[in-house]
Formats: sequence, C-alpha cells, structure tokens
Amino acid sequence: MKHRRLVFAAIAVLCISVAVIVSVKLFAKEPEPEFVFTYAENQSDGYPTSMGAYRFAELVKERSGGRIRIIVYTSAKLGREAEVIEQMQYGGVDFTRVSLSQLAEFFPEMNVLQMPYLYDDADHMWSVLEGEIGDYFLDAIKSIDLCGLSWYESGARNFYTSARPVNKLSDLKGLKIRVQQSDLMVDMVNALGAEAVPLSYEEVYSALELGTIDGAENNWPSYEDTDHYKVAKYFCEDEHTRVPEMQLCSLHTWNLLSEADKQMIRECALESSQYEREMWKERVESSRETALSNGVVVTTLTQRDTERIRALMQPIYEKYCGDNMDILEKIRKK
Repeated sequence: MKHRRLVFAAIAVLCISVAVIVSVKLFAKEPEPEFVFTYAENQSDGYPTSMGAYRFAELVKERSGGRIRIIVYTSAKLGREAEVIEQMQYGGVDFTRVSLSQLAEFFPEMNVLQMPYLYDDADHMWSVLEGEIGDYFLDAIKSIDLCGLSWYESGARNFYTSARPVNKLSDLKGLKIRVQQSDLMVDMVNALGAEAVPLSYEEVYSALELGTIDGAENNWPSYEDTDHYKVAKYFCEDEHTRVPEMQLCSLHTWNLLSEADKQMIRECALESSQYEREMWKERVESSRETALSNGVVVTTLTQRDTERIRALMQPIYEKYCGDNMDILEKIRKK
C-alpha cells in the first residue's frame, strides 16, 4: 500500500511538472525584438514570390534569435511596386521583391538584363545572375539608395491568342497584342509585325472575351491564375522575355545593421531565393497542367524563326541598352 502511494505521488509530481512547463511555454512572452522591419510584396499569399518572402522572414527571425523580425505585407498592401521603391529610397519600407521592369524605371542600366529573346533558357539566365554580372547589379543600385540581396524567378513570358495559333513568326502579323504599359514591350511587339496595345492588367480578360484584342503575353502562372486560358486557347511557348526579379533592402535600413547581421540577412535572402525558385517550378507545372486539361493548344517557334527574331531585336537592344552593349554581348556569349 505504501509503495502504491509513492508511485501515485511520483506520478502526481510528474504531471504537475509537465503542466508547469507547458504553461510557461504557452504564456511566456517572446523577448522584445531589437528591430521590426516591413516587407512589401504585391502578389497574393500563395504566389511563389510571397512564399519566398515569408521564408526569408522566418529564416531571419530564427537566425537572429528573434532580435530581427520582418513583417510581410502581401497583395500590394503597402503599395504597387513603383510606389514601394520610392518609399524604400527614404526608408519608408525596409524590404521588398520587385520586377526588373519596374526597377529599370529608376535605374535604366538594369534594362540590359531584361532584353527580349536575350536568354537561351532559364539555365542561361541564372548563370548570368549568379555570376559577375548579377553581382555587379546587386551592388550598383546602392547609387539609388537600395541594396540588392538576391535574385528571384518570374519565369518566361509567352504569347497567347484567341484569334489563331502562332506556329510561325508570320502568324503574329496584324494581331492586336496586349502589353504592359512599357515602351520596351510596345517596341518588341511592333517589331514582330503585331500591333501592341498597352492595357491595364485588370482589363485583359474582358478585352480578350470581347475581341478588342487578339492576344496577350505573360507567364504560365499568370495565364492560369487570371483565367485567361478560358478566353485565349492558343499558347505559344516562345519565351520572348525572362524578366528577373530582385530582393531589396532600403539602404537606410541596411546602414542600421551590424556587419554580422548584414551577412546573415544576405545568406537568408539567398536561401529564400532557392526556395522561391522551387515553388515557381512547381507552380509553372501545375498551371500548365490546368491549362492543357482545359483544352489549351501549345505551339513553339522554329529555330529559324527564333534567329530571325533576334535579328529584328538588334535595333531595340541598341535603343535601350545604349552604353551597356558590351554587357549585353557578354550575356549573349555566356
């Protein structure tokens, strides 16, 4: 009997100990962080770039022991990309991920990395971004009060049409193709014999449905996410542009950090980049599968047409790259 009482007492003590430990973990407050930073992302929560941002914030919190916390605001809650860049230049936003098409408006030299029909494929682009040229641009934007941390994937943009499939270059002739409100994209589409129609993103679906335009251009995830595959069933995988994206820190924020924290944040940014690329690949495969299962017809251009197109792009390269033609030639030969 005495033995049983001792056993029960021991069990009771153990239960109380476990309860105390659980209570401490549940109710103990996390230590106050030394820094709380903002991160602006214009895509929705489930988009690969947003997932990369969350991964970055998680890594920084973990490796700083909670000293540095980054709050991610998705769905353009802190403004559109151009607005966010302006805010970062005076320290209003701390971190972001932006498209080079937006960043080039502030730093035109960046145009050389997003020229149409420049890269052979994704591996070619990443060999550039992860090499000497990519490192140069990550550092160069300090001149506009921004600090480049890492590169993000945004896939390849392709043409899709409702009027007819694009099997060869001449099939584009006369088609009205929606483009971003970008002089570069207007010039590219017009050079291919189509008619560029700058139009806001939100208007594309109805314009395709009504026949106001004959087609548009974007990557697989955006094509699927916007339901454009329902009104433009022909998708030409010409991969005319690969527009890299950059993860940034405001230089004002960067200068608040110790050298050790800067190194740690760079490492976290690079790791989040690898993660984002994996998420992007999965999303592309999923989006492509959804489109195909809904009757989308996929075509490609011949190598001969691709070579002809690159020749047509030469005046555009010279117009937009100016003094950076030497960098462009290095990219083409890489």
